[in-house]
Amino acid sequence: MANLSDQYSEDSFWEKIKKFGKKAGSKVVYVALLLFYCLKDGDVPVWAKTVIVGSLAYFISPVDAIPDIVPVAGYTDDLGSLVAALGIVAAYINEDIKQKAKAKLVDWFGADCLDDLEDIDNKI
Repeated sequence: MANLSDQYSEDSFWEKIKKFGKKAGSKVVYVALLLFYCLKDGDVPVWAKTVIVGSLAYFISPVDAIPDIVPVAGYTDDLGSLVAALGIVAAYINEDIKQKAKAKLVDWFGADCLDDLEDIDNKI
């Protein structure tokens, strides 16, 4: 059986975001984007990138503990995995990464979505 992290690719990440981003909601997408941009940062150590890839692979995987098609609860396991990874690599989330993630969110959800992100930013 293939390792879950073998399922991660940048293309599959963007495909999942574009297809399910609105349904998942701005908080899930924001945390996923924070991790994605952290992964792309050259100053982040390999061990942290491994944590990020594992979490993003779970996010894009069609096999979930709670299937994404389940109303309301479908993305709670994804958010839990993403937030756990974010907690582990939080020291590497800088203002540049936050700004990139927020700019992409505003493109997709509009500026009002930024009001819902304060609790996430406060935990980083």
